[in-house]
Amino acid sequence: MSVSAPALRVALVGRPNVGKSVLFHALTGRYAAVSNYSGTTLDLRTAPGEGGLEVTDTPGLFSLESRSDDEAVTRALLAGGGADVLVQVGNACDPEGALSMAFDLARLGLPTVLVLNMADEAEARGIVVDAPALSKALGVPVVVAAATSGRGVENLKATLRAAAPLRPPPLPTELEAAVDRLARRLPSSQRDRALWLFTADAVERPEPAERERGRFSRRPSFLYMQAARERAAELAALCVRRGEGRDGGGWLEAFGRWSLHPWVGPAVSLLVMAALYEFVGVFGAQTCVEFLEDRVFGAGLIPYATRAVEAVVPWAFAREALVGKYGAVSMALTYAFALILPIVTTFFVAFSVLEDSGYLPRFSVVTDRLFRAAGLNGKSLLPVLLGLGCGTMAIVTTRILETRRERVLVSFLLTLMVPCSAQLGVILGMAGASAPVVGWVWMGVMAATVTGVGWLAARVMPGAAPRFVIDIPPMRAPQAGNVARKVASRLKWYLMEIVPMFVLATFVLFVLDKTGGLAALERLGAPLVQGWLGLPKEATGAFLTGFLRRDYGAAGLFQLHRDGLLSPRQVAVSLVTITLFMPCFAQWLMSLREHGVKVAAVTTALVSAYALGAAGAVSWAWRWLS
Repeated sequence: MSVSAPALRVALVGRPNVGKSVLFHALTGRYAAVSNYSGTTLDLRTAPGEGGLEVTDTPGLFSLESRSDDEAVTRALLAGGGADVLVQVGNACDPEGALSMAFDLARLGLPTVLVLNMADEAEARGIVVDAPALSKALGVPVVVAAATSGRGVENLKATLRAAAPLRPPPLPTELEAAVDRLARRLPSSQRDRALWLFTADAVERPEPAERERGRFSRRPSFLYMQAARERAAELAALCVRRGEGRDGGGWLEAFGRWSLHPWVGPAVSLLVMAALYEFVGVFGAQTCVEFLEDRVFGAGLIPYATRAVEAVVPWAFAREALVGKYGAVSMALTYAFALILPIVTTFFVAFSVLEDSGYLPRFSVVTDRLFRAAGLNGKSLLPVLLGLGCGTMAIVTTRILETRRERVLVSFLLTLMVPCSAQLGVILGMAGASAPVVGWVWMGVMAATVTGVGWLAARVMPGAAPRFVIDIPPMRAPQAGNVARKVASRLKWYLMEIVPMFVLATFVLFVLDKTGGLAALERLGAPLVQGWLGLPKEATGAFLTGFLRRDYGAAGLFQLHRDGLLSPRQVAVSLVTITLFMPCFAQWLMSLREHGVKVAAVTTALVSAYALGAAGAVSWAWRWLS
């Protein structure tokens, strides 16, 4: 009886934006979201590969001393013995940075393969790596790759079982002597980890290591990384040839530089946002919605479905549940496919192009000053931008932030004022079809909200915004195939979630309408909805179903606007309300899981009170000024 060999556990490790997820797909055939900014991967993804491999894609890591939750996941995997081979993926355009990280990871003593990815971009800039010479100097296999085209992937597969521990840099005399003394005093099973145990700031050390560290006036990790950077620069000078690039940088690189300029950068960001508005708010929320709702559904599918149901279904109750005022076909599917689908599709396309190009990290640099007004920094933009797709998953991405204070504050902002893709499309569509003052009122309330959150946070949760460190990838032309895969993946997930929930929410409205519950709730909510907010009574149904799905509630208000039932004042109040009001139930549950009952309860109370207060204030101020 033959016994199969155990799987070789391979961990893909490196900074954000170096192509780990592309290599993961090449080694396993599994697709992982590939984005050109940090924070995409937040949990470990593991899948089997060819030749008995078990491959794990890890969150981006800047160093073993990093303190954010997602980086701690990677560190725990490596330091806890969860990998047999470490594949460090580096950027061939920045060989010194890749080598510095290689020496950082060398402290773990794991068999290693160094992959210098994006070689095509490096060569276009005149950067050529002598892989054999570098491999000899490091003592590990070095693979030059361009994973998007498949270059170097087979070479990587062939070298995995030849991996060896990477040689650390020459240590300062005092540090080397201390590590040698520590190794002699440790159990034999831990001696190969003496360098890691002594120099790492992020681990609990055995007592001998603590006593040795007490003799140093400077942190051993600082001394080690200083030696690592010096050795990285030395090897880069010996093994990397730099010549003149073939394209002189190109217009994309020039655009990348200008987008970081202190004065031009904000102007570029405004142009990008204007283009997003035109594509999503005008083309998606108006042109596409009008075509689908009026011609496809209104003039075709709904009349045909109504005749078919009336001919086949004998029960009036069932017919009304399918094609009546609150019917599963006439309302739920119309909302899902005619109103929401074109909006989220155009948003997903635009967002995928922006993230694939490398612009989003630059946008976070430009907005760093704005976020500092709220006691945060530009890295907080990444969860906020993901919140424009789905707030539920954005709550998870707050793990990339370093402190609990940041994570709670950003989660509060996500709950309070970050609309999901469907909501944002509705907002852009309603604002674009109304008087210009409506959009200005909405933006003014949002700006005041950000400032108010910052002022309150400075008093309730004291602490300065942490230092902002982010990896800026090169600008790249978005790849059509990658954009298409991401849009298709997101639409599949969105539709699998949205259609059942829309049908459920519509059925709730149908039952409430048939039992008289909806009329009772409209009467009960009249002082708030009609009196304080100044909205028509039909808006009550949108708010009720908004608890199940925010985008369903937004779609209800959008339909009222398209039916001409909202004045410009009521449009402004609606925009403020649907932006600031309670999150969907799924997002609330995710906040509960990530931050606990106390934070979720306080957030719910504050968001509800503030949303209704701000929207009512807009309504009354508009009336007073009119």
